[in-house]
Amino acid sequence: MEENKSIVIAEDQSDIAHLVDYRLTRLGYDVTWGKNGKEALDFIREKQPALVILDVMMPIMDGFEVLRELKSNPETEEIPVIMLTARSMEEDILKGFDSGAVDYIVKPFSVSELAARVKAVLDR
Repeated sequence: MEENKSIVIAEDQSDIAHLVDYRLTRLGYDVTWGKNGKEALDFIREKQPALVILDVMMPIMDGFEVLRELKSNPETEEIPVIMLTARSMEEDILKGFDSGAVDYIVKPFSVSELAARVKAVLDR
């Protein structure tokens, strides 16, 4: 069976999405970008990616709503999610983990560290 190298990024800031997309694509991942929570959720349902990188503060559906949807659906509940967000309060971080995220990265962030964390999650 071929390894799933597909990643969906849910990020409303195009500069961040392009930066992450560029780095992960260069590392061999197949990256799809959703500009809001609903668009990202549609891509996730369609592509069944190996990983989701999820911003919290997005239009239409925020990241916590997307995460709840993913974890409540048997078809998507096993997809690992890394939260990538400016929300740095302890309560937000705990909410991310309690909602099912496998990692939580606060902006501003290192693209190299993000890439290392993506690899670590996918190697599990």
